[in-house]
Amino acid sequence: MNANHQLVHGAIASLLALGLGAASTGAFAQKVATEKCAGIVKAGSNDCGTSKSSCAGTSTADRDTEAWIYVAKGTCARIAGGTVTNKPENVHGGAAAAKKG
Repeated sequence: MNANHQLVHGAIASLLALGLGAASTGAFAQKVATEKCAGIVKAGSNDCGTSKSSCAGTSTADRDTEAWIYVAKGTCARIAGGTVTNKPENVHGGAAAAKKG
């Protein structure tokens, strides 16, 4: 087999391996139920808005009682300082967006 055939066969094998790997990952992925957990976030790591910040990454203090992140449902209550929240201002755009809606 010449070098060109080896290169083509290698490329085809690589593409097949990548395709199979991607397909198998998707087959096992499940949608996990989440909840908004406030009071545990590091400054600048929140997932979205609060009454004091407009969106993701805008919290200014560690463990702000309003700043939240998504966690797997049932996890928040097991984290020290974590509180499940569902305040209207906990949306993209924060409090300003909640007033419009």
